[in-house]
Amino acid sequence: MTNTLASPQLGMVLGRLFEEASRDDDLDEPALPSGRSAWAEVTAAERSDAFADYYIPISAEAGKLLYAVARAIRPRTVVEFGTSFGISTLFLAAALTDNGTGHVVTTELSKRKAVAARANLDEAGVGEVVTVLCGDAMETLDGVRGPVELVFLDGWKDLCLPVLRLLEPKLAPGALVAADDITHSTMAEYLDYVRNAANGYVTVAFPVEDGLEISSWTGTTAP
Repeated sequence: MTNTLASPQLGMVLGRLFEEASRDDDLDEPALPSGRSAWAEVTAAERSDAFADYYIPISAEAGKLLYAVARAIRPRTVVEFGTSFGISTLFLAAALTDNGTGHVVTTELSKRKAVAARANLDEAGVGEVVTVLCGDAMETLDGVRGPVELVFLDGWKDLCLPVLRLLEPKLAPGALVAADDITHSTMAEYLDYVRNAANGYVTVAFPVEDGLEISSWTGTTAP
């Protein structure tokens, strides 16, 4: 049985990206876009431009959890919201590569980050199992064909719930949905939704850095 996470090729790329991502804390807080007085007024595209130099990655432990989940359930289709420079995508792609089946569709609003992620995936040797889409997730993911067995939500937090609702008709019964950074206040509405059994999920929080919520879609909702 193979373990691509242990390969020198992928390990080198992940190591470099995590080292670069560690410098996020040294960057100054980005300035508000012109004409905006608060971040609540900023559009997703404006935020994307403002945070163009920020990696905002998952932790290594969360990445290993994603890898383990994807190995276990052997999804044919994985959808990721929020590629950034491709750190989380590398963990998902490694799992599907080792499974010998499945494909990741990931979407990123920043063209610069989407191009960089594509290069990182190819450099790591797992690019063949990934399609990188660039643009507004509500548009790029609208055309994804189901059934989708695994979803990872790590884009702008206020959009996680709308993206989930967009994908729901395409979710396979029992599909897993993982959402990162659940300790952030902007994830409250998302958590209220998936933790309400009437909306069709069985859900549990995992205590990795900033929290990861994993929810199973039962395929049924309350009338």
